[in-house]
Amino acid sequence: MINSETTTQGDGSNHADRFAQAIHAQRSPDTVIANITEQSYMAHRTYGTFQIPGRADGEEYSLTRVTPRTAVMDYGDKRTLPLPITAREIAEDLCREVNSDAGENSFLGVFVCAGNDPTEEELRGARSRLDDFYRALVAAADREWERSHSFLFIHDVQRRAAGHLGLRKEWYYQSRETEECPGCGERVKPGVAVCKTCHAVLDRDKALALGLLQPTAQPIAGTSLEPSSSLKQGTRKS
Repeated sequence: MINSETTTQGDGSNHADRFAQAIHAQRSPDTVIANITEQSYMAHRTYGTFQIPGRADGEEYSLTRVTPRTAVMDYGDKRTLPLPITAREIAEDLCREVNSDAGENSFLGVFVCAGNDPTEEELRGARSRLDDFYRALVAAADREWERSHSFLFIHDVQRRAAGHLGLRKEWYYQSRETEECPGCGERVKPGVAVCKTCHAVLDRDKALALGLLQPTAQPIAGTSLEPSSSLKQGTRKS
């Protein structure tokens, strides 16, 4: 049987066809995005702003429901063209945007569900892709650390990957766990005894215990370190 609904080929100048497409898009089912990470993402589009929240503690994933939208193309001469967009098209576009943010072949844990909830097969596939990508990031960070030994060349997604995989790397640290040295302004970890940059003593007791600081000489009992009154007042002229 031939579908009686017409479609627009070319410039879409048939307003009746565009109206029919808009109605069809509005009636189409919603689409669900799953996120298996704790990271939240934001995407801005001409047809709206979308937030994909991270999963809550103890949960396997979060779900974001996407509805159809209608974008509007403005010709600039008071003419506009409504462009119906299905929920699945929007969801796939958002997932591409999020997953491609970390470079070539990146995958950050969001995907479009076939139904209203992710299947076990979909979850296994997403976790496998995420682990593979995270392992590649850790390997790249290892190579960079071997070359430069500089925290500046290790980015947050690589640290996130190491944390996700449970790997305690030498280059791994949380930026929020550092504080500013009052002597030089260099970022140092909390509890550091002496700043390695300017050698300012940040924790005196720990520095003494580690032998990084010599104890101050104590005065001998019964003696005074105060200068005599004659020295305070100066020498009188005879």
